[in-house]
Amino acid sequence: MNIALEINGTTEHLDVAPGVTLLDALRERLGVTGPKKGCDRGQCGACTVHIGGRTALSCLTLAATVTQPVTTVEGLSTPERLHPMQRAFAEHDALQCGFCTPGQIMSAVAAADRGLAEPDEIREFMSGNLCRCSAYPTIVAAVRDGASEEGRADATV
Repeated sequence: MNIALEINGTTEHLDVAPGVTLLDALRERLGVTGPKKGCDRGQCGACTVHIGGRTALSCLTLAATVTQPVTTVEGLSTPERLHPMQRAFAEHDALQCGFCTPGQIMSAVAAADRGLAEPDEIREFMSGNLCRCSAYPTIVAAVRDGASEEGRADATV
């Protein structure tokens, strides 16, 4: 199948088999390695991306079904400036091995977009993103700070 995917603002044309997942198209065909292949069953959240502004598990999404723009963790920042949530994760050391971090950040941005600010709300929303290193306290702190920084950045635009 010939498909066109808009990935991080760039349209990519691919010839894929009908069963190719978005995750495999991103990583193996396009070299976009932010989304990670963790469980490949939709249980860990390491492959989380945004499709049309909503979180999606790219390991469970067929590439041929994607019609809206896809944003990966690479698409949140520019070479000159990290996204506020990426900065917050770095400042809070909200990672250990870093494998889950791209998916965590994509879910964290969605949590901030929904206005979630209380620790219990953040934990519930982020419950589909597993961290095998158990960095959860620093992840919640990073989401709270990243969300407040996003709000300040939006207010100055």
